[in-house]
Amino acid sequence: MQPETVKTEVPSYVFGPSRMQENKGYSSMPIQQSTRVEIKDTRENKFALIGYPLGHSLSPVIHQAGFKSLGINATYELLETPPDDLVDRIKFLKSNNYTGFNVTIPLKLPISLFVNEVDKYADLARAVNTVKIEADKTLKAYNTDVTGFRRAIPDDIDLRGKKVAILGTGGAAHAACVALTECGVSEIAFFTRNIPNSIDLMNYVRRQFPAITFNVYQIENIRHLGEYAMLVNTTPIGMLGKAGDMMPVEQYALETLNKDAVVYDVIYNPKKTVLIKAAEKLNLRTITGLDMLVYQAVAAQEIWFGHTPDWKDMKIAALEAL
Repeated sequence: MQPETVKTEVPSYVFGPSRMQENKGYSSMPIQQSTRVEIKDTRENKFALIGYPLGHSLSPVIHQAGFKSLGINATYELLETPPDDLVDRIKFLKSNNYTGFNVTIPLKLPISLFVNEVDKYADLARAVNTVKIEADKTLKAYNTDVTGFRRAIPDDIDLRGKKVAILGTGGAAHAACVALTECGVSEIAFFTRNIPNSIDLMNYVRRQFPAITFNVYQIENIRHLGEYAMLVNTTPIGMLGKAGDMMPVEQYALETLNKDAVVYDVIYNPKKTVLIKAAEKLNLRTITGLDMLVYQAVAAQEIWFGHTPDWKDMKIAALEAL
């Protein structure tokens, strides 16, 4: 991967040149290690999720199932970390010999100030959700949300040359967008409630992916979705406890999708959102957020261990915990 400076509204000290080689197992190329003085590796198989608030997270049960499938004795903790405590938390993780950790909101951007390298996906998505602590205590940051989103799309779904609609313009939408560019789509349309707040995202993706057409529309104005091969919901509408009995689009708009269209909802709790249930009633193909959640955890363990855990075991554990 060639170094490339990302010239965006995000300060260069947050996401500068992506110097990291892709990790073996996680991607096609191994990380190239420079010659160093031998360092004693004091790390233990200890992992954690940091963010605030964490509430009820499926991450521990999913990762424990992955550890078990690999025959690895490891721990995974939830460590609530408000933004003001991030520096102390990083020091804690390093000094207590953790091998890696996951990152969730609101720390996916600020963590980038404290890592030594970022991979391609973290660079493009402008967010970090997985960190590996090396033996010398340097931090290598990744975004496995992009990987998780793409891997959740079955192999027989071909999006090359197709148009995709994304509901929302937040972090999940950004990760979905990066993944979809690798699927060969020709156009991505974002639907949002606040178009002015989406200008930064639009300018960024147009610069990064000039071969793809990007547009943004008012979500309330959705009338017809027939031109899109996939509809992706990245908004919280439909999430348990957050408008869980609602859909992000009206039923009549959903009914305009072609019969071979796919509806993808990144929400994983409930297992089937109102949107997914409505799409199934229309005999549309669906993808749930639980698959994305499990696949991003699989990718994280590939980074930490260099081996692929059993996806089915991890999904079963998640389903039992919901």
